[in-house]
Amino acid sequence: MNPEELKKILDALSAADVREFALKTGEFDLSLRRGPQAMTGGAANLPASNNTSGTASSAPASAQPAPAQASAPSEAPSTSPPVQAETPIAAPSSRGTPLKAPIVGTFYASSSPDAAAYVKVGDTVSAGQVLCIIEAMKLMNEIEAETGGVVREILVKNAEPVEYGQTLFLIE
Repeated sequence: MNPEELKKILDALSAADVREFALKTGEFDLSLRRGPQAMTGGAANLPASNNTSGTASSAPASAQPAPAQASAPSEAPSTSPPVQAETPIAAPSSRGTPLKAPIVGTFYASSSPDAAAYVKVGDTVSAGQVLCIIEAMKLMNEIEAETGGVVREILVKNAEPVEYGQTLFLIE
């Protein structure tokens, strides 16, 4: 596994607020665990290219560096994403029950580019009905309505990236 692939995995896990993750491929064995206690040492900053055994254990996949990471050797490249202030998501303009993104990924309103959208504003939906797809790490995840009602607003555009917890639809 190269450093770019490892960074993509860490970014996706951090953005999705994943607490534990394990991956085994060939000789590579990665186990991540994130919790309230800070890890000691510099495990989060292990350089993937110099790791001959392919093993990184209990490295925090946090978007905010722990104090222990500051004491890591300066020659080790950081695999943690840069700390950014949270961008406030625009408040919905109408009332209704928000349907929020359960994962980070790319929003798609239909099953393929030439297919009709699953739903449009004004459509009546029932609980369990597919409303959209969110692509995450090359996997297409169908997002279903949690409650029945009328789609009052679609707050994201087709092929737009979405964050975990971002409101996608308002259903009244």
